[in-house]
Amino acid sequence: MQGLDLSSPAEREAGMRFVSCAVKYIMILALIGVGCIFTSAAFALELTSSAYSDGGDIPERYTGAGEDISPPLQWSDVPEGTESFVIIMDDIDAPMGIWVHWVIYDIPGDVTTLAEGVPAEDILPDGVKQGVNDFRRIGYGGPCPPPGSAHRYVITLYALDGVPKLGPGLDKASVLEAIEEHELGTARLTGSYQR
Repeated sequence: MQGLDLSSPAEREAGMRFVSCAVKYIMILALIGVGCIFTSAAFALELTSSAYSDGGDIPERYTGAGEDISPPLQWSDVPEGTESFVIIMDDIDAPMGIWVHWVIYDIPGDVTTLAEGVPAEDILPDGVKQGVNDFRRIGYGGPCPPPGSAHRYVITLYALDGVPKLGPGLDKASVLEAIEEHELGTARLTGSYQR
């Protein structure tokens, strides 16, 4: 049995106007949200290398079987307010868990490139510091997986809102703990290598 509609035509019209306005408001909010997503994606921090593409193979030159030098890196779309960068390279397919190949930090906020072959020094001439990798050495240690399937090596760039007061020679865990509340953005570059 249907109920009686006791509302007046004026009340029904007002209700329709309210619903119409609410729908328009929701649509506007949705469009703003989509716009923010696209804007954010368009200006996301990006990390690349002229030596290999994201998801590509790492040339032997940059591995333990080659010259064992760090690859050239470039980054763009740096977040506003960035004062320094940290770079960490991990083998995410190592048999014993993640293996750290490179820890480099205190990279100035106005720097957007690293040339290949960063020297294995704890403090570089421009004040950039390097930490210890899982080979127990300072600086870069190239991919050197056991024979078998390819391993993936992820280089992560962190943009920070300050310059951490860190000494040289720290390990990955210590650096990540120090920058935990200062990240403005991250970018990743993944390469593969197989022996």
